[in-house]
Amino acid sequence: MRKILLTGAALLVAALLYLSLWPVPIEPLAWTAPVDRGLVDPFEPNKQLQAASAIDLGEFEGPEDATLGPDSAVYATTLSGHVIRIRNRKAEQFAHVGGRPLGIEADSDGTLVVANSHSGLQRVDMDGMVTTLYGGDDADVFANNLAIGPDGIIYFSEASRKFGAREFRGTMKATVFDVMEHGGHGRVLAFDPGTGNAKVLLDDLAYANGVAVSAAGDFLLVVEMNEYRVLKHWLTGPDAGSTEVLLENLPGFGDNLKTGRNGRFWLGLAAPRKAIVDKLADKPWLRKVIMRLPEFVQPAADVSSHVIAFNAAGEILMNMHDPAARYPTLTGVLETRSNLYLTTLYGNVLPVIAKKDL
Repeated sequence: MRKILLTGAALLVAALLYLSLWPVPIEPLAWTAPVDRGLVDPFEPNKQLQAASAIDLGEFEGPEDATLGPDSAVYATTLSGHVIRIRNRKAEQFAHVGGRPLGIEADSDGTLVVANSHSGLQRVDMDGMVTTLYGGDDADVFANNLAIGPDGIIYFSEASRKFGAREFRGTMKATVFDVMEHGGHGRVLAFDPGTGNAKVLLDDLAYANGVAVSAAGDFLLVVEMNEYRVLKHWLTGPDAGSTEVLLENLPGFGDNLKTGRNGRFWLGLAAPRKAIVDKLADKPWLRKVIMRLPEFVQPAADVSSHVIAFNAAGEILMNMHDPAARYPTLTGVLETRSNLYLTTLYGNVLPVIAKKDL
């Protein structure tokens, strides 16, 4: 009996030492999470997203972002490192950019610009030729989302400078580390294709995600995902260089931003708020302990389908749900004259809603 007790005590001490001392990549910081109000006005649940139908992408998975190309086809980034082209509800390979491409936008010169989480900014011409604008294969730049101003300046988010997607085995793993640390490693840069220079506009962000620029180019919107908010950064005018909070205490983790029509900006809420993440906000030591546990018992994102649209004043114009979450983890919306294309991290379909069906 004594031997059994001693063995048990030794195992307990070993477990405690492991949970207390085993090295993990994060050094969590304490923060104050806003009280989660849940899905209340103006975010009440509804069934509007149930009008979506699926465009089959075949072998391609995870259309994380999409844009309307100069040929009026839809172009989307995928998990395999391909940019695909979708015409008449049929998907085909267009270009291979490698890594994990996330954001994509059409430029005024007829090319596409991609934010690649493994390598930075890339340009893809209509022949499928890929060139590097910022970063490269040897640069671990976690480029996330982008927007192109009317003057050609490319604004893009670098989600985390500490937890790179390539170094930490994919975007999701790197994102989890950044969420659990809450260290302010994100930033937003302005890249000038004419000079090849990039300057930092916003720094010390708690995971920089979606980026959108106004039609006039006078302000930039940025999703600070880990703070559940959208920032408005003035580019011109008397407030140039200043930043304000446009939306705060969102009911989920904001992902991509996309400029829509008639002054709308679309935001995908990839996952709802997680109670345990908020409860541990002021307990950095416990967050570190959790990251020493096996992955299958660590907090995981809940499944949902939720997108919103708002205007430059922060007024919610559209709030769309699917309680059944047929197409979960929606990252954003590409709005065209006739359709809403719902981008997502997972699955081999691109959901689309005809506006006439809303």
